[in-house]
Amino acid sequence: MDKDNTNKGKLIVFSAPSGSGKTTIVRHLLKQEQFNLAFSISATSRAPRGEEVDGKDYYFLSFEAFKDKIKAEEFLEWEEVYRDNFYGTLKTEVERLWKLGKHVIFDIDVAGGLRIKRKFPEETLAVFVKPPSIDELKIRLKKRKTESEDKINMRVAKASAELATAPLFDVIIENDNLEKALNEAEVLIGDFLKNE
Repeated sequence: MDKDNTNKGKLIVFSAPSGSGKTTIVRHLLKQEQFNLAFSISATSRAPRGEEVDGKDYYFLSFEAFKDKIKAEEFLEWEEVYRDNFYGTLKTEVERLWKLGKHVIFDIDVAGGLRIKRKFPEETLAVFVKPPSIDELKIRLKKRKTESEDKINMRVAKASAELATAPLFDVIIENDNLEKALNEAEVLIGDFLKNE
């Protein structure tokens, strides 16, 4: 990806343990037209869940296709989040959104978020969304009713390690009150984009 592309917008990364509410915050920010944001659709090797649509929620790739794109260096960042379960950001996706004159917002895992920040330190605001507690996180994941108990326990175990990375982000938003978290996010993004 061309680092000197003058058509570049800003990159806004939201990362958090699963169940912290980052997706809710990102969806809210996308509705704020004054920010001129577009959502970076991640690619994944996992199968669609529930009502998920290819090209809207994720780019669903086969395991083999994902590996081929890694070899061809087509990802800005990628991660094997769980065994044989890959997620990543395609370079073409960010370039597509920049060409539309948009700032790009990401809803991605912690490792991926930090990789983007390292690659584009000046253009990126990296935000970590922190749940009130691990117990609350487990309750939220159970309420989703989308995954088995084993999968939930795996996510909760991973959350502890992810929480330890919070200080590496530019800002931490604690999501114990959604209204407050949404307001905080709006102020943050507004300030960040003012400094274009």
